[in-house]
Amino acid sequence: MNAADKQDSLGLPSQAGTQFPAPKAMEAFSSNNAPYRNIVLLAGGSSGEREVSLNSGENAAAALRAFGHQVIELDPIDPAFITALVGLEPDVVFIALHGHGGEDGQIQGLLELLHIPYTGSGVLASALAMDKQKSKVFYRNAGIQTPDYIAVSEAQTGLLAAQDFVGRYGLPCVVKPAAEGSSIGITIVRTIDELPSALDRGFAVSKTLLVERFIAGTEVTVAVIGNEELQALPVIEIVPLVSDFYDYEAKYADGGSDHIIPARLSSQMLSYIQSQAMLAHRVLGCSGMSRSDFIVDALGTAWIFETNTIPGMTATSLLPDSARHAGIEAGDLYTRIVEWGIEAHS
Repeated sequence: MNAADKQDSLGLPSQAGTQFPAPKAMEAFSSNNAPYRNIVLLAGGSSGEREVSLNSGENAAAALRAFGHQVIELDPIDPAFITALVGLEPDVVFIALHGHGGEDGQIQGLLELLHIPYTGSGVLASALAMDKQKSKVFYRNAGIQTPDYIAVSEAQTGLLAAQDFVGRYGLPCVVKPAAEGSSIGITIVRTIDELPSALDRGFAVSKTLLVERFIAGTEVTVAVIGNEELQALPVIEIVPLVSDFYDYEAKYADGGSDHIIPARLSSQMLSYIQSQAMLAHRVLGCSGMSRSDFIVDALGTAWIFETNTIPGMTATSLLPDSARHAGIEAGDLYTRIVEWGIEAHS
């Protein structure tokens, strides 16, 4: 058996060579055959992504109700929400929370203690994926390309370290919070004079920042769904229309970006990126769903930036858009996610 035919311990193709087969399609799933569920949906919270979370929750709740499920929405910002949650005796909790308190393992830990099944990844995978510095370690150990970076945690020494980083790698560079979502606090630094304000902006929302090499190229994202048997959904190319990168406004404003499905890349590259997204999902220990973001540079290298364990579910979000292109409507998608959550966390 040659290297290209070997399978790694995660059941994915070896990194030797670049011939990646198209991901195997998941066996047909009919959500209409799944039982109707008593679902508590959590949305809102107190993170900087509260409004996005409320929009995600509203869309997911409507789609689940249309499929016949009973859905009661709770907001964890209410101090009495735990009492209400326990009293409702749900079959499963659908987590539509983004950012701190929802996507970082905290709410997952609470639900584990309460012995209530929930959607998405578990405590450890959620925490790892939320922490961009730690997830980079897992990516690199798995052979997934991710840009060089340094982590800084104090403004004055951080500036000196960032200046040294720029001296080695040049400009532009990216300053980003180590554990935030929705591009909150991110700055693309194009001149050395912009570094101090970029660090100040980042430290306003995070105690630890990454200063990262800027990668120019085609920005794409890949959603992965399933537990043991994974399906990579079509690769989406993201073209921001209101800014020079996929920032908060480009993500959520109506008309903020174009989603091109499939991305304008070769079929071989599309299959390769899907395989890398599935590999990231596995090495972080994700379940149910994830969405990994990449940039493909001019030389054809795909660089991973982060993996989201609770992707957005708003009207402009990428996960439902990609699923719809694969023939999976929102109610069907979210019902699958509910069933995978019960399977993974009962």
